[in-house]
Amino acid sequence: MSTQTAQSIDFTHTYPQQGFRLLELSPELLELLSSNNPPALYLKSPSSDAHEATSEVGTREYVNLCTPTKTFRLRQVHTSNSVHIIRPSDGSKSADDGTYEVERDELNLMETMTVIAKCGSTLEFDAPEEGTPTSPFLEKGLILYDSLSTDADVETSMLSANLSFSQKRRVKDEIFGDVPASMFQCESAWTELCAFVHENSSSHLLAGFRPSASVKLDVWKRTLEGSVIRAIDLAKQFLVKDLWNSILDDGEDEPFPWDLFQVVVRRLAEPPGQDELRSEIEEPKWANIDKTTCIRWVGETYLEAKAPAMTSAIEQSQFMKEWMDLLPESWRDDASVTHLTEGSYRYQNQAMIYFISNSERQKERKNASNSSSNTSRNWHERFKAQRKQ
Repeated sequence: MSTQTAQSIDFTHTYPQQGFRLLELSPELLELLSSNNPPALYLKSPSSDAHEATSEVGTREYVNLCTPTKTFRLRQVHTSNSVHIIRPSDGSKSADDGTYEVERDELNLMETMTVIAKCGSTLEFDAPEEGTPTSPFLEKGLILYDSLSTDADVETSMLSANLSFSQKRRVKDEIFGDVPASMFQCESAWTELCAFVHENSSSHLLAGFRPSASVKLDVWKRTLEGSVIRAIDLAKQFLVKDLWNSILDDGEDEPFPWDLFQVVVRRLAEPPGQDELRSEIEEPKWANIDKTTCIRWVGETYLEAKAPAMTSAIEQSQFMKEWMDLLPESWRDDASVTHLTEGSYRYQNQAMIYFISNSERQKERKNASNSSSNTSRNWHERFKAQRKQ
């Protein structure tokens, strides 16, 4: 064995070790943070009730990192190779690190390195490919609105509130605080659900509501009838107030809240996937109904209201007839199941059809993803599997 003549390095460690975590940023997040105008960051987690209601049994609580438009998942990943955090030292005992004094002359040591922390895991931020489920958490914070003012159990005082933008904004911000997603995703889910802020008749406090499929369908029926009576072309720009006035009957109460009406109009007037926060246009003055969005939404809303499960499946011929009757005259021939969202419906047999809820679709996608993802993250496990082949 050859004689080692190189100078030695004293390797010591402190006790107790300092707390360190290595943080691995995804390329997308790194690009955002290193841009000229980096966005504000928020750590958001669901409330305990929302977590229990939307997660599988045994799933641990978690936190997401959110920008105004993006959501990144935080994960702790254990590695097979630990990482040590070291700092140079002169070999003398420090008052705060607990290292022992070393006689440098006796040991002939030129340098000393001290381990101050050991990291056996890494924190990763990444954007999940399947996206961040927002609607289930938002639904948990909203009250189901399942009756119109024509029903006997609805108080008219609940429909007469004249709310300001700031009042509604405060309620929405409070609800969004328990949704582990970005503001853009929260606003998108809010519009997707046709949610609105109104007075709660039982507590007389402002709260968030989500209309049932039956209520949304009734709102659309009255809207379509009013447009026909007033000769309002929904495909062209119209005054939202004019369309609202076409719904109101002389001397009668409002059939439903103004805020519910306008969010339904906004839901149908905005094509999905736009890159701006929808809350910027709280009460649109002008609007025009998007044909593709409207046809899909009306068909899915009717199916959800009339056939929400396999046990209540309806004949496809009946569904198509009712769907066409709920569309403007010039759009009737465009009604087709191919326009419905993929996975939003299912056939019981060739003649019967029923609705598949968004939560059920997400569970199916998650199960499919888990069954097809068997690749290990550790390189030694992948290498071991290859050797067995």
